Amino acid sequence: MIPLRDDNPTTLKPVITVGLIVLCTLVFFWQLSLGVCAEAVVQALGVMPAALFGNLSLPPELRQAPPALTVVTSMFLHGGWMHLIGNMLYLWIFGNNVEDAMGHGRFVLFYLLCGVVAVLAQAIPAPDSSIPMIGASGAISGVLGAYLLLYPHARVLVPIPLGYFSRMVYLPAMVVLGFWFLLQLLSTLLADPNQPGVAFGAHAGGFVAGMLLIPLFKRREIGLFNPHQLR
Repeated sequence: MIPLRDDNPTTLKPVITVGLIVLCTLVFFWQLSLGVCAEAVVQALGVMPAALFGNLSLPPELRQAPPALTVVTSMFLHGGWMHLIGNMLYLWIFGNNVEDAMGHGRFVLFYLLCGVVAVLAQAIPAPDSSIPMIGASGAISGVLGAYLLLYPHARVLVPIPLGYFSRMVYLPAMVVLGFWFLLQLLSTLLADPNQPGVAFGAHAGGFVAGMLLIPLFKRREIGLFNPHQLR
């Protein structure tokens, strides 16, 4: 189920959410401009678990950032158009409401913390891996976890495939995001963290981090499990 939009209004302008989308997009265009050198940037600014935990020494040309800093720089790199568009779609749909619930400053810190936890969730099971991790999906997974606890009854528009056709339906956020999380969890259990591919462990770890952190980051007057007024 790919979400297309929700029906959850906001009161704050989502300046951080929009800013993150713009920044990730600009960084991706910068990656494209590098041509054959783009892979070296992924190696240098993506997270390599082995380098992060001191189990691998990178050659000088790949030491553009300390290994600890790559936990942050990796969040703004993407491996292709679909990787970027998918992540930015989820951030656009769900990020504005989470930002609205905690304010701009706390949202920045929340987003980065979820991204850090997501990286560790993927890296710790494979500390000797030299496969670089890139993408905003770990941090965005934290946003999804927070949204699930804040607005479980908000309606999310998704296409439901019916043979050659699809039907557009609104489903509760708890159904859409709950299904998404179960899929990531199952994929984490089946995937080998030492092999290239989607970092499902980061998705699951970021999601859980968002659920655990949202009570600490939301504004005091904002409750959890908010009943959503259908319009």
